[in-house]
Amino acid sequence: MTSNLNSLAEARRAAASPLFANLEGDIGVSFEFFPPKTEKMESQLWDTFRTLEPLAPSFVSVTYGAGGSTRERTHATVARIAAESRVPPAAHLTCVEASRAEIDEVARAYWEAGVRHIVALRGDVPGGAPYRPHPEGYANAIELVAGLKAVAPFEISVAAYPETHPDADCPQSDLDNLKRKLDAGATRAITQFFFSPDSFLRFRDAAAAAGINAPIIPGILPVSNVSQTRRIADMCGTAIPAWMVSLFDGLDDHPAARQLVAATVAAEMCRRLYAGGVRDFHFYTLNRAELSYAICHLLGLRPVANAKDQAA
Repeated sequence: MTSNLNSLAEARRAAASPLFANLEGDIGVSFEFFPPKTEKMESQLWDTFRTLEPLAPSFVSVTYGAGGSTRERTHATVARIAAESRVPPAAHLTCVEASRAEIDEVARAYWEAGVRHIVALRGDVPGGAPYRPHPEGYANAIELVAGLKAVAPFEISVAAYPETHPDADCPQSDLDNLKRKLDAGATRAITQFFFSPDSFLRFRDAAAAAGINAPIIPGILPVSNVSQTRRIADMCGTAIPAWMVSLFDGLDDHPAARQLVAATVAAEMCRRLYAGGVRDFHFYTLNRAELSYAICHLLGLRPVANAKDQAA
């Protein structure tokens, strides 16, 4: 009887504890940026990078526009990070509208600039047209991973889809495709963003059951603009729950309140992932620091002294 009363008391104390109390800060983080189009956007990107840099991310990645439309800007951004910070940069590369020779040339240029990490993606055709491989290019991300490994011993991240890639026949074939990318030489998978922790945890467990042992890192998109997020979600097959849309209703003219709601929603999801054993998170920053920084803080992560010199 006494034992049951003690257990009940412990349960009540746990339920009364704040959601983010007593976290150890034992998480690893990485951040994604997109290459700037203007001087103002470039200034914003570097302000964001310098704000997040003290959190000692394991790496930061820079996206690659559809059809290679941002190739030069991506390369310039990644090269600057490599030159001015000890945070390892990762450059996105896709198969779209480029021959193998062109992609290999870009990869060699990255290696020569000191970049050792590539995010290898099949990519999407500009304008939303169905994907068609370049006649002299890599047909898919599996071939791209193998090709990059032939160029240099890159660390390679690939994409994973907890809610299944829109072009996949079924969840199992999508999982099989992920395993082939990892077997081709990829180091880890980073997921498309999602808004249901359970969808990621189920996917992680299914991957383990399929013999996938490589790390699968959840991609986190803190939502501050629901209409923009809906457009992105529609393209990649991510479900936006009705309750989340309702939470942002009426906040269009209240940006500060919208930021608070966005941070709360994303942080709670990350806390549930943490409770499920997740210790690494990849944040899609949209070149803004505040939300990602706030979520990391809630999860117990604190700035590292001289992070610029300690990151490796």
